[in-house]
Amino acid sequence: MKQVKIIGVPEHFNFPWQMAIEEGAFEERGIDLQWSNIPEGTGKMCQMLQDGETDLAIILTEGIVKSIVEGNPVKIIQIYIESPLLWGIHVGAKSKYTKIEDLENTKVAISRYGSGSHLMAYVNAKNNQWNTKTLDFEVINNLEGAVTSLTDGTADYFMWEHFTTKPLVDNETFRRLGDCPTPWPCFVIAATDHFITTQKSTLGHILEVINLYTEEFKNIPSIDRNLSNSYEQQLEDIKEWLAITEWSQSQLDDKTLSGVQAQLMALGLIKNQVPKEVILHLAK
Repeated sequence: MKQVKIIGVPEHFNFPWQMAIEEGAFEERGIDLQWSNIPEGTGKMCQMLQDGETDLAIILTEGIVKSIVEGNPVKIIQIYIESPLLWGIHVGAKSKYTKIEDLENTKVAISRYGSGSHLMAYVNAKNNQWNTKTLDFEVINNLEGAVTSLTDGTADYFMWEHFTTKPLVDNETFRRLGDCPTPWPCFVIAATDHFITTQKSTLGHILEVINLYTEEFKNIPSIDRNLSNSYEQQLEDIKEWLAITEWSQSQLDDKTLSGVQAQLMALGLIKNQVPKEVILHLAK
């Protein structure tokens, strides 16, 4: 049995992996796939890939591209979620801010530098024609830290996935002022260069299994109820999320990758662009 470590956020996007593991689909291929939830998100996962603490990660596209450009020995294997991620822009329930325009020159809570909450703060600032050079950050590690920070006022707003934070909007911990979708497919499967070169056939089996699950995922009977129960989400919210979410079994195309790098560079988040071969695992 080949032991493989994989990490991802503890969110509904990754339910196909949980199903495949629970149903023994990887074990049937001789793979002991060990999943770990990383609530701190993409910045933490980039570090774990770099430190060799995991073989694979289900990770935000912009975060892993930035990390690879900066020298992380990792490749994107394929897109996992083709559709954009809907980033909710949240303030504390008692915040004086009532619209997105009010947030210019205020402090944004981020899980860590290099995370999606960090990088998307730049995208949102650019969308609103703010000066991205004056963005001010408070590192809060995870969603729990964001609740504390927005409640006690050490930060003013926080960007996190719309549906994951919806229960906190419903119970009036947060108020959502709007949404900021990613301008690219949101999640990819990434692997360390070491794993790709030493476990080629194992990687192939893992992709075959998960791609079978994601192709059929939305057609599974009562999948909406199952997701609702597993992630403590309202059924209508899960139905809305499923309607706008598309899984993928394909590699990132050149045009999309160029667009991600160009956007990161325009925002001052990377200093140079690199050839696609540095970022993408191009199956031979």
